[in-house]
Amino acid sequence: MIRKFEAFDPEQLMKIWLSGNKDAHCFIASEYWEKNAPYVREQLLQAEIYVFETQGTIKGFVGLQDDYLAGIFVEKEFRCMGIGKQLLDHVKKLRQILTLNVYQKNERAVKFYLQEGFSIVSEGT
Repeated sequence: MIRKFEAFDPEQLMKIWLSGNKDAHCFIASEYWEKNAPYVREQLLQAEIYVFETQGTIKGFVGLQDDYLAGIFVEKEFRCMGIGKQLLDHVKKLRQILTLNVYQKNERAVKFYLQEGFSIVSEGT
């Protein structure tokens, strides 16, 4: 079930966010993600967030800031089960236009977004 973020969700989301970033971005030092976790926790409260939950456990989430897709994060053991696609499909119904940034070295994410109809409009360092 996909539902809107609630006040009791931040702990679960932060665990998923931190482990997901460390796993998907092994080319970035894990200290970077740990250092930025407090900032991200603050941003959670300002973003539009939807969670994928089953039996009271959050398996993934998607964050929006206006038309910017801040990220889709799914617990490692539940990836490739369609959760990320369901979350993306949910926000596609809410927005006519979505933009996002993806690390080029995160090949799995690049492939996912290209398959979902996104296109690369610029690259940067």
